[in-house]
Amino acid sequence: MTAAEPSGQAACLRDMIPADIDFITALDKTLFGVDSWPRDMFVGELSQPETRRYIIAELPSAVGHGNGKQTVGYAGLMCVPPIGDIQTIGVLPEFEGRGIARAMLDELIAEAARRGAADIMLEVSSTNPRAQKLYQRYGFEHIHTRRRYYRDGSDGLIMRLTLPPSAHETAAAHAAETDASPKDPS
Repeated sequence: MTAAEPSGQAACLRDMIPADIDFITALDKTLFGVDSWPRDMFVGELSQPETRRYIIAELPSAVGHGNGKQTVGYAGLMCVPPIGDIQTIGVLPEFEGRGIARAMLDELIAEAARRGAADIMLEVSSTNPRAQKLYQRYGFEHIHTRRRYYRDGSDGLIMRLTLPPSAHETAAAHAAETDASPKDPS
């Protein structure tokens, strides 16, 4: 899947795999500093595909990276219906404003709906107004503040998006249909 960018390049989204963990851990440290996740946290998250999905955003690379693509962002979802939780989302600063975070958020919201979520939660730093505005454009509402939650002393803002009933009902009906269908014995 791709997301169009104003620059004419398209960001490709793909599922994160274990081979990505070292790079993503370093990228997370660059983006979030003392609040970054340790490598073991990403390993643990990827080991739970029944409730987690992590994605990578890549752009074609002018510089010779191994696969000709440059990883510019990543995001993750935990979903235990009826709640989905955007666990993390990050984009390299030089690629902000190109629709990459939006594309990843679109994908994770759709994934949460497919998995039967009625609400999606996330937490964002009070010192990150750019991300707050993005989430507000999607309809996320600030529902709680965790005072001095982050190590830098900033507050964590808990936000919630309530999905339209049709989104999670359709996903739930499809899941029930799939569970009720006869199994192929072969």
